[in-house]
Amino acid sequence: MTDESTMSPQSRRPAWVNQDPKGHLHGWRAKAREIIFEADTPAGKAFDIALIVTILVSVVAVMLESVGPIRERYGPVLRTTEWVITVLFTIEYILRLLCVGQPARYARSFFGVIDLLAILPTYISVIVPGAQALAVVRVLRLLRVFRVLKLVQYVQEASVLRQALANSGRKILVFVFVVFTIVIIVGATMYLVEGEAAGFTSIPISVYWAVVTLTTVGYGDIAPITALGQFLSALLMIMGYGIIAVPTGIVTTELVRGQQSEITTQACHECSLDGHDRDAKFCKGCGAEL
Repeated sequence: MTDESTMSPQSRRPAWVNQDPKGHLHGWRAKAREIIFEADTPAGKAFDIALIVTILVSVVAVMLESVGPIRERYGPVLRTTEWVITVLFTIEYILRLLCVGQPARYARSFFGVIDLLAILPTYISVIVPGAQALAVVRVLRLLRVFRVLKLVQYVQEASVLRQALANSGRKILVFVFVVFTIVIIVGATMYLVEGEAAGFTSIPISVYWAVVTLTTVGYGDIAPITALGQFLSALLMIMGYGIIAVPTGIVTTELVRGQQSEITTQACHECSLDGHDRDAKFCKGCGAEL
């Protein structure tokens, strides 16, 4: 008999795992991963294009079902289409989990979460009628079109933008806090200056007016009638135009600083992360060998 305590972790893996000690997949899992996650092969590209078409059909079906006359006439057909596509997406999601070395890591990734959210609304609609409308989140899965059409340069630019936003986070947070302070002070001042006669019935309502004015939206549902109130409004509107440039300048500065090397569409066999540098030897997400 074999003592299980002396067996290596690799030898204790189930037979269906088809994974060597280095984490490389073999057999049907490797073939399935190549088709599902890669876009460099004819089969992989055909799979992703079919997936994109299916997503579009699904989103259109959900949108059409919200139109009364169309729902009354074609409701059963649209619902059947939605359920068929949901079942296909469910099978695809399970296959994606089976075709990576670290399923939990993929499930927590951006696309992993989106893939799960793409199928949940239809199942939830069994308990909560109308929840299937949330299935339009599937449109986020169309982000894969950049990889399918080999628009790697756009993926690279998206990475630069994402990094710039991340680096600008603290500065933007400070900026938002300053704006928040301004609208509260101006709102409270307008409540005192204008009063209920002009529609400024409370400080929250006055703050709402300040936000609308500062963002230069100007709904016009509330307007000052006194000279002092109109003067404050003019200052706030002018300030709004100046404030617009602040977050733009912050992000632009970070974009200029961003330095990104050429990237590829190669997906990691462990966590399915793509967008690696062309000369990368290891995954920047989980460290697995590429």
